Amino acid sequence: MRLGLIGFGNIATTLLGLMRQTGLSVEDLTVLTLPEFADETRTRLGADFADVAKDCGVVTGAEGLLSAQPDLVIECAGHAAVTAHVPPVLRAGMDVVIVSIGALADAALESSVRNAAAEGGARLILPAGAVGGIDLLSALGVAGGLIVRYRGTKPPKAWTGTPAEGLLDLPGLGERTVFFTGNARQAATDYPKNANVAATLALAGAGFEETQVELVADPEATGNSHEYSVESPLARYSIRIENQASAGNAKTSVTTVWSVLREIRNRIGPVAV
Repeated sequence: MRLGLIGFGNIATTLLGLMRQTGLSVEDLTVLTLPEFADETRTRLGADFADVAKDCGVVTGAEGLLSAQPDLVIECAGHAAVTAHVPPVLRAGMDVVIVSIGALADAALESSVRNAAAEGGARLILPAGAVGGIDLLSALGVAGGLIVRYRGTKPPKAWTGTPAEGLLDLPGLGERTVFFTGNARQAATDYPKNANVAATLALAGAGFEETQVELVADPEATGNSHEYSVESPLARYSIRIENQASAGNAKTSVTTVWSVLREIRNRIGPVAV
């Protein structure tokens, strides 16, 4: 398989490390990164991940990525990268896994990527990320009548650099505090690096406006907790997952990267689960 990566930050490098750890390799790897990071990216690919792909390349624009003709492209560079690079890649007929799912809270961008996928005959793949049960939620969503409630809880440091800083004394927080209550569109818009799960649930189920969200800072939390409940005319269920944060980024649950690895394994292996 020929694999493309948009971005070379914490998620991308963790993913490549997991591929090496699990013995998963590809024929060709092309990484799209910002021009100022290109040399550093080439050096690290050669030093740390040479065994992940037979051939590695670094490009600084979507045109270079398209020239490499990857079979699967994984976006892991943030909302701006989704806007800039995902539509042309989909339009060229290449399947894309979007990690920054919260970007699709922008209705115009969601429409753009969906149209690009349709034009190119490609698939826009939304991984489960840090949460489970998405298969059941998606199945129930077709029947309609869903009520979905989600609560995301993280330690105070995970909310650094977000609007929560203006609402709470994060370093001095002494008790568990709910600081956001609203719908999934507002959560994903205001907390783009923290509320991808809310967007995933919305896209799989009841939609952005109808998915209810609470965001919580908890000084006792040792990781990132995601819990949600679903009420449907067909079934009712609730799920709670306590994830360890990624070693390089407290905002990201490490299971997010394992979820992306699963997408690669399902593409390469003889059995998809």
